[in-house]
Amino acid sequence: MSGAALGIEIVVVFFLALFLLHRYGDFRKQQRMVLFGTLLAWYLCFLIVFILPLDVSTTIYKQCKIDHKEHASVPTVSPLPSNHTTANASVTPTKSVPKPCYKPWSYIPDGIMPVFWRVVYWTSQCLTWLLLPFMQSYARSGGFSITGKIKTALIENAIYYGTYLLIFGSLLIYVAVHPEWHLSWYELQTIGITAANTWGLFLLVLLLGYGLVEIPRSYWNASRHGHLLIKTYFKASKLMTEKADAEENLEDVMEEVRKVSESIKYNHPLRKYIDTILRKCPVDYQEKMGRNMDDYEDFDDKQNTYPSEKSLVKLHKQVIYAVQRHNRTRVQWQILLQQAIHLEDVAKNETSSTHQFVHSFPSSEPAGWFSRYVYTPTVEWYWECLLKRWFYRLLSVVLTLFSVAVVWSECTFFSTRPVLSLFAVFIQLAERDYNYLYIEMACFITIFFLCTCVYSTVFRIRVFNYYYLASHHQTDAYSLQFSGMLFCRLTPPLCLNFLGLIHMDSAISHQQKEQTAYTSIMGSMRVLSFIANGFYIYYPMLIVILCIATYFSLGTRCLNLLGFQQFVGDSEMTSDLIDEGKELIRREKRKRQRIEDGENRRREWKERYGNPREDYTARNRSSHELKETSYSDTVTPSNNRQAKYSRAGSRAERDCIELLQDAEPLDFNADSLTDDPLDPEAGRHAGGRYLSMSSSRSRIFDDV
Repeated sequence: MSGAALGIEIVVVFFLALFLLHRYGDFRKQQRMVLFGTLLAWYLCFLIVFILPLDVSTTIYKQCKIDHKEHASVPTVSPLPSNHTTANASVTPTKSVPKPCYKPWSYIPDGIMPVFWRVVYWTSQCLTWLLLPFMQSYARSGGFSITGKIKTALIENAIYYGTYLLIFGSLLIYVAVHPEWHLSWYELQTIGITAANTWGLFLLVLLLGYGLVEIPRSYWNASRHGHLLIKTYFKASKLMTEKADAEENLEDVMEEVRKVSESIKYNHPLRKYIDTILRKCPVDYQEKMGRNMDDYEDFDDKQNTYPSEKSLVKLHKQVIYAVQRHNRTRVQWQILLQQAIHLEDVAKNETSSTHQFVHSFPSSEPAGWFSRYVYTPTVEWYWECLLKRWFYRLLSVVLTLFSVAVVWSECTFFSTRPVLSLFAVFIQLAERDYNYLYIEMACFITIFFLCTCVYSTVFRIRVFNYYYLASHHQTDAYSLQFSGMLFCRLTPPLCLNFLGLIHMDSAISHQQKEQTAYTSIMGSMRVLSFIANGFYIYYPMLIVILCIATYFSLGTRCLNLLGFQQFVGDSEMTSDLIDEGKELIRREKRKRQRIEDGENRRREWKERYGNPREDYTARNRSSHELKETSYSDTVTPSNNRQAKYSRAGSRAERDCIELLQDAEPLDFNADSLTDDPLDPEAGRHAGGRYLSMSSSRSRIFDDV
């Protein structure tokens, strides 16, 4: 099994990252570079979380062998008789012999882990500080050339680069002026890692202080269906306001695009930029603008004032932002609407005597084998109305105990004698029995809990609502890139902080013990003593203050007093927003019910009477074609010469005949009729931007 566990986890983690990216991203629509960058970022961060427990167990085994060597070098007080075995040696009054070292099942040979961690760490740092921010700004840039996009991306990311260089430069000056230190490549590398970890730890503690309280409380509130439904109404009201603003902003931007598109004709030098902007617009707006195109006019015919290329770049960026904001609010509204309808269904089914869960809007997709045989309506009722509530309460209690253990350990992990950190106590107890499986599972669960508290906070806080993660391929490219950038930036300092909690970071615990390979590639923090002995030890204690503030909702109340609408139970504004959200959900349900009723009526009509409209349409179309054929056979031979030399003279006659031909009773344009009267595409002309006209109208304007 030498190195086999490492290889297996590397493959499994890759497929896990690929599965999650397929669930949240869209392989068909999103760009390949965006998907590749996000996949690589997620994969590297998951590798750190999954492989670090193996590094811990391997380090414990190496420490055991070192202890045995030290014990063997010390002479014993009274040697054992030759006939005594290892079993009865423990009962002798001599110095106790350490237990034999058992190699862990996931043992990784020497020399592999340092190289592995260097590749993973430096690749992730290049992604989070250089490539992903640049790709994100490059995709949002309004430039029309590669050079323009690169220039805009560099300017926008100057704040990130400036922050990192400021921290790195300050630490560099501190080391340079110190008389006892001489700068070398190793120390420069350590300064760079310390700068990145300092920035990450600063943000990590702020997010962790919120998540340690909010995650358990959210599960406890999830068990209270009434409270959760009221909060969903509140969110619906706020989100609808944001959605209306996004739609209004999109309308304004599209109106500006329409004006610019009408002023710049097809043979204008800036027309290629207009076409690029139009391709970023939604399809329905492209069709509307395509109908109003008068491309037969030259741009020199009128003395118009044309926009500059700089203004078109600005307009292009506004279009990208408006479309992204519109899509984000639309997806979030659909998710919130589905959640509100489900909670209302749970409230209705709680009083059901049949103990079968009934959905207001059943899924149109056929039920799979899991829904037919395992998750039946009866099982769903017991889970949604009875068991789920108690499961969430039990989970909330467990997570609360976990949060208390994290807060206590963050405040006491610097104390090694006595050991006060709870996680260090648990690991050391398992280390005595060499229970490597327990050690690895405890490390993984703890790191996973810390990651959940940190990462979920980013997508919970209102300030970061610009980004979101939505399943079923609904996450946009910008949110995927942001998540990858955030994971790479916070995972390394989070894992380093975890090693400090279990006393396996010698720079903090000040113990002469074997270091993990992960700690060794971070460099010796003793190069910067004020960081290792000051910031890394005392700054995490700020978690206590942040947890207390989050528990009493001090931030929410302060924002509410400043005018930012927050969910506060005793506020009159909150009650008004809840009522407004309830009415919005009721309106959406009525709209969805009308659509479903219309589909059911059409389905019943087709099953009972077939589809006579198609037959009537086919007969009408054939009679229309017959009339055109007879007319062309009658008119064309006699008027061929006249149509060739005196085209204008026969125009009035042809117009009259064409108009009479178009005047069919009832079904004058059979192609435009659809079976779905509620289909928004029914009244839309086919052909997109290039409007397809009928044959009569094309002959009317043949002379233009």
